[in-house]
Amino acid sequence: MDFFGAQERAKRLTVWLVVLLVIAVLGMIAAAVAVVALATLLLDGGQPGGDPLARALDPLLLGSVALGVLLVVASASLVRHLQLRAGGAAVAEALGGRPLNGDTRDTGERRLLNVVEEMAIAAGLPVPAVYLLDEPGINAFAAGHAPQDAAIGVTRGAIQALTRDELQGVIAHEFSHVLHGDMRLNLRLVALLYGILVIGLVGRLLLRGMATRRVAGGSRRGNGQAVLLGAGLALMLVGFVGTLCGNLIKAAVSRQREFLADASAVQYTRNPAGLADALKRVATQGSELRATRAEEFSHLYFSRGLPGLRGLTATHPPLATRIRRLEPEWDGRLPEPSVEREAAAVGEGRAQAQPDQGAGMAPPAALAERVGEPREADLQRARGALAGIAPVLLEAAHDSYSARAVVYGILMGAEPASRARQRQALTAAARPDVLAELERLERPLAEVRPGQRLALIELCLPVLRQLSVAQYAGFRDCLERLMAVEQEPGALQWALHRLVIAGSEGAGGRAGRRQPLARVEAAVARLLSSLALAGSDQATGAAQAFREAAAGLGLEIAFVSRPATPQELDWALGRCRLLGDDDRVRLLGAMARCVAHDGQVRAEEAELLRAVAWSLGCPLPLAATN
Repeated sequence: MDFFGAQERAKRLTVWLVVLLVIAVLGMIAAAVAVVALATLLLDGGQPGGDPLARALDPLLLGSVALGVLLVVASASLVRHLQLRAGGAAVAEALGGRPLNGDTRDTGERRLLNVVEEMAIAAGLPVPAVYLLDEPGINAFAAGHAPQDAAIGVTRGAIQALTRDELQGVIAHEFSHVLHGDMRLNLRLVALLYGILVIGLVGRLLLRGMATRRVAGGSRRGNGQAVLLGAGLALMLVGFVGTLCGNLIKAAVSRQREFLADASAVQYTRNPAGLADALKRVATQGSELRATRAEEFSHLYFSRGLPGLRGLTATHPPLATRIRRLEPEWDGRLPEPSVEREAAAVGEGRAQAQPDQGAGMAPPAALAERVGEPREADLQRARGALAGIAPVLLEAAHDSYSARAVVYGILMGAEPASRARQRQALTAAARPDVLAELERLERPLAEVRPGQRLALIELCLPVLRQLSVAQYAGFRDCLERLMAVEQEPGALQWALHRLVIAGSEGAGGRAGRRQPLARVEAAVARLLSSLALAGSDQATGAAQAFREAAAGLGLEIAFVSRPATPQELDWALGRCRLLGDDDRVRLLGAMARCVAHDGQVRAEEAELLRAVAWSLGCPLPLAATN
């Protein structure tokens, strides 16, 4: 699936979502007005004087009802939106998930983390947080506003019942939702729909409270109870309209995107049997979730998480249809139920691969087609890259103290005098236990090869996001000190530093109005000049690479021979983030021409290109630049 096309379709769906929501709210207002008018007729019909029908249709009364419904819907949606600002972690915790520690010794949990890490590195994305739901059903979900705050949730039943290939198919399906804008759409859907569901929830609570009081207080009756009963039933009726509309909206938005995610998962893994077998296992063992708030997030799941949602209100296509799209020759047979397959996975943690040896970069003209579209070659390359990293560093990347030390070691300059100043700066600001880890890891960090640094940083990001506010403030201060005392920070060092910040805090959206290339010429010149200088040892070669890249963009811009400061590069990147999709594609091609000008792409250049592309919101798969 086209990355930018998928993003655009998700935006269009958001517009349709708002239209459908308005229709649903109008339906609720109509139901509420009808209920209030009927109640007024019944209560006032027997009283002398006046016209009961006129009182029931009083514009002020009906207008107040409509305004009340609108206020309830808007307030509830706003509250839920604020509650979900934390991104995927908020959804996972609402469903009872717990974050998986990177140092887990559980075979199934370790296998799950490995699959997620390989897929993220292959796709050029930050590694998302992984949550485990202690549920027997086979299910999973991806949630978040952006890749930087994404979370992958997987049930205990899934990691016990699925083989590695099957689990990889499920995770690839969820990564499709991450890459193609579905996560943000789904969270908006949760917030907006909560507003139209809350009225029914209030009615349900009223009736439940009455039942509790009746049990506690015996058979006493009164007008107060009759009023509460009527109010509860009225709210339930209005809420039924909201619930029905909410389920129809979920189904309309979700079902087709599940087919697209299945297709993308097969494209990523080139293994339709893995995903098809996972769906067969779901058909055998079920996918229902027992969490209290499972219904609220039903459209996020890999498979149907609730019983009863079928037909027009089904959030997922039928399993048989999904399986036959993957295996047209399927005869309908299903595997025997089993939850004992975890033992068969012993030793099946990280898939075996040879250390990454590199390969040629995709042609600049074709590079845009690879954005957000990982393939089997990218997965193989990710496994190779991870296989080439020292085990002690892989283990360190999953510990909160050691991960900080790994990042510090990667971002420290290569020149001895700069490293001495940076170590002194860390001694004054970093925690002693982190400094001890930096000392312990000094030798393996010195042996990290070009091309491995980006993967190590991506592995560290989930741990860094879990730091407390005080811990992260200290960590951020140390990062700034490292850059401040570096005498000549290179473009790659800046790009990796920026990636750590964005991956830990979130890169944010493209704030501001979209700009054409002609409006950001100075920023493009600064960025391309830095890439050209990083890819050439001679100023003349860098200038020539820059001119070729600029010519491809059709811009009259001048080469800047002076190395940029981190502040200048931050400014240039911020301006370039305002570009529209088509212009970002063109800029990406120009960046590729810069680094490939001399006919070869060194590992440092590939890392730089991927880091800058990621910061521009264009995740490049691993094999596209190696």
